[in-house]
Amino acid sequence: MTTSKQDLREYLQDHLLVGDGAMATQLHRLGVPVGVSFEELCLSNPRLVHEVHDSYYQAGARLLETNTYSANRDSLSRYGMEHKVTRINRQAVSLAREAAQGDAYVAGSIGSILAGRVRKKVLDEYRDQYEEQAIALLHAGVDGLILETFLDLEELLLAIEVIRPLTPLPLITQLATLEVGRTRDGYSLTEAFAQLKTAGADIIGLNCRLGPAEILRSFETVQAPKDALLSAFPNAGRLGMTDGEYAYKSTAEYFGQSALRLREQGIRLIGGCCGTTPEHVKAMADALESLEPQARTNPDEVPGERPLVSVTSVRDQDRPSIVDKVKSGTTIIVEFDPPRDLDADSFLEGCCELHKAGADAITLADNSLATVRMSNMALGAMMKSRYGIDPLLHLACRDRNLIGQQSHLMGLHALGIDQILVITGDPSRFGDLPGASSVFDVTSFDLIRMVKQLNEGVSFSGRPLKQNAQFIVGAAFNPNVRQIDAAIARLEKKVEAGADYIMTQPVYDAESIKVVYEATKHIGIPVFIGIMPLTSSRNAEFLHNEVPGIKLSPEALERMKRVQGEDARREGIQIAKELLDTAVRYFQGIYLITPFNYYSMATELIQYVRQQSAQLKVPVQG
Repeated sequence: MTTSKQDLREYLQDHLLVGDGAMATQLHRLGVPVGVSFEELCLSNPRLVHEVHDSYYQAGARLLETNTYSANRDSLSRYGMEHKVTRINRQAVSLAREAAQGDAYVAGSIGSILAGRVRKKVLDEYRDQYEEQAIALLHAGVDGLILETFLDLEELLLAIEVIRPLTPLPLITQLATLEVGRTRDGYSLTEAFAQLKTAGADIIGLNCRLGPAEILRSFETVQAPKDALLSAFPNAGRLGMTDGEYAYKSTAEYFGQSALRLREQGIRLIGGCCGTTPEHVKAMADALESLEPQARTNPDEVPGERPLVSVTSVRDQDRPSIVDKVKSGTTIIVEFDPPRDLDADSFLEGCCELHKAGADAITLADNSLATVRMSNMALGAMMKSRYGIDPLLHLACRDRNLIGQQSHLMGLHALGIDQILVITGDPSRFGDLPGASSVFDVTSFDLIRMVKQLNEGVSFSGRPLKQNAQFIVGAAFNPNVRQIDAAIARLEKKVEAGADYIMTQPVYDAESIKVVYEATKHIGIPVFIGIMPLTSSRNAEFLHNEVPGIKLSPEALERMKRVQGEDARREGIQIAKELLDTAVRYFQGIYLITPFNYYSMATELIQYVRQQSAQLKVPVQG
């Protein structure tokens, strides 16, 4: 199959075009180990890279992609090569051009910078990197650019926005989906394709992640824009373990058959992605030889632009959330830690006493201080089903990967537990199992955002769900820092991510309560100010000197030094009451933290808050 080397867009109007296959797969087959920069080989072993290009050309590929998928500053910095962006990209074009022998197109490959990771930066920060790589490729003389393997439509649109003004050359844009028919950030392919064309993409398609069958199904259910040029570069099936090694299953023969099916969908540029080899490409080229492209016929019916969901778990009107309650009066959340052993009865007894005393919700930590405790999910379900007590569960980023986090949240939804507090979580090495791994797939900002995505009826992977979740998501705030402005900026990002309310670390002087009020009164969501009674002088010194996020006032430390035993607890309660006198004037949300599961201390403070709130006659003073 040959080309006349006319403009790629013009050529595809009347011709099919076979693209190449996987660069990394072939380099690995030739002995390059995993864990090195494949792109840097353009400089250190150019002959090997040229050999791969040539093998695809000889197999029948007439569009060769440069070996630059990850040749951006962010990816190269992992190897200390961020200063080689321009050199690598320019050399990569030279190598592909040499192998193209004058009658194959050379497309400059630009991959997603997120590359499958969860978004942890503002996407605008990638603008300079896309521009830097695109300029290097364009100056080296490519026939067009291929923007590939973008899981998020929003990142791909940003890349087009940056690159389109730089060149009139063809832009091939390819999304990668984790689920058939929808991007990771929740867009249907119909909507995504339309936005890509409007943004300036010349050729629109899919690559990576899915094999031929699922790529085909994706095109069968999408309404492609009128007269759009389409591309498809599927993986060689799903990655799996074969004879003790990871491998892709799809054979070359199967790929040849699949190319014919993709042609029937009106796709004109067909190649391969992960796991594909020159053998796969040859099978496609042979199958498509001498065939003309087919016109695209969109399906009569396609899924809706947004997930079709049925909301069946709306919170009962007679069971308002803490966010609803705090709008009309003082609302009290009480933290009561799950047990460190297998006895749940004492814990549940304490929950009942706190509930009777007037706690609006009881919050359960998620293995606080990285110390193993009974599952807060199991205990929350028991509290709710047996006693009608509203649980509020902490959700740490530390212990579960993204698979576990979504599974856990789906379980909470099934149990009707919808109030959660997202926290980072203390590192495992400081807990009672220091050899355990800390996962931290995402930050607290990311997890808040992703929980809100479940509320929209979209899974973490972008798959539409049959129901909306109904989570009310809280975020933690530590006011006990030297630079309160920096802490507030971090808090504002959590609010921007979708937090519905805030719970603070405990404060131990009245002035700090006022500072927190002034610093947070602009954020627009309820703030629950943290108060934790002290139990002894040693407890006070430990909290002040060893526990992150807690800082006691000199007065509190001195007062606790003067007393011991039961008198120390009474003094701790008295200090807490004095703090609450100030807190109820400035905050309608009170967060009481029960020390050492001494729930009698918390019940006394709940009753005190109720009394003081009822007696409070003056409005909050700013």
